[in-house]
Amino acid sequence: MKTAIVTDSTSYIPKELREQLNIHMIPLSVVMNGESYQEEFDLTSELFYEEVKNSGKLPSTSQPPIGQFVELFEQLAKDYDAVISILLSSGISGTYQSAVSASNMVDNVEVVVYDSEISCMVQGFYVLEAAKLAQMGEDPTSIVRHLDEMRETSKAYFMVDDLSHLQRGGRLSSAQAIIGSLLQVKPLLHFENKVIVPFEKIRTRKKAMKRIVELLEKDVEKGIPLQASIIHANRLEEAQAWKGELEEKYPTVEFSISYFGPVIGTHLGEGSMGLGWMKRNH
Repeated sequence: MKTAIVTDSTSYIPKELREQLNIHMIPLSVVMNGESYQEEFDLTSELFYEEVKNSGKLPSTSQPPIGQFVELFEQLAKDYDAVISILLSSGISGTYQSAVSASNMVDNVEVVVYDSEISCMVQGFYVLEAAKLAQMGEDPTSIVRHLDEMRETSKAYFMVDDLSHLQRGGRLSSAQAIIGSLLQVKPLLHFENKVIVPFEKIRTRKKAMKRIVELLEKDVEKGIPLQASIIHANRLEEAQAWKGELEEKYPTVEFSISYFGPVIGTHLGEGSMGLGWMKRNH
């Protein structure tokens, strides 16, 4: 059975890897200074942070139109028996719902829309695994079952320099609970029930990152082979240094570096740093 894999741009999978594994991607957009830009196509991450810094205004984001999904699904129907579309959490974007609506408008191909319940490279881990399984000829049911198993070991924590982005964008649940004590606090956040919620309040950036490592260590000690991604918002050097430290400390974990691109960066702000991991299957 031939199964196509579709994701959205917030999985931030490098173009070469998408091409190599035949992954199809639908972009979300950011609107800056009245202009709309499709991330990963019209706008690089570096340029985005530079523009935000220069303009001082926070951009807004928009999900892909349903028509874009319909068009892609119909195009894929010519060559594939099925499509699995793995998208960012339905709790922070309407992208998932758009894809579900689009799937109901397409008759000549089976479309499965999968809610990753997260975003960025942790979402990317699901996409890459699905693409490898699809290449091996696995059917959609077994691929989805595999993704559900991966979810059992999936974790991601991130800290932001400034919570106002998330609060303003309505992406942070129960923000009021921590807004009162934000001075000097670097809140550690995570996804819970598909939305971003505070995990712990921590005093400094250094301590927040140390706490993330402690959480990783708990899973490393279970002896499960893990893949992990350091995710940064325009802090590549810091991410590289952190990767070096972590690789030395946890040689059994496969570390990579990814980034918070324009859409997610709009909501988290520059300087954010995260670490996500799950079981490694190969």
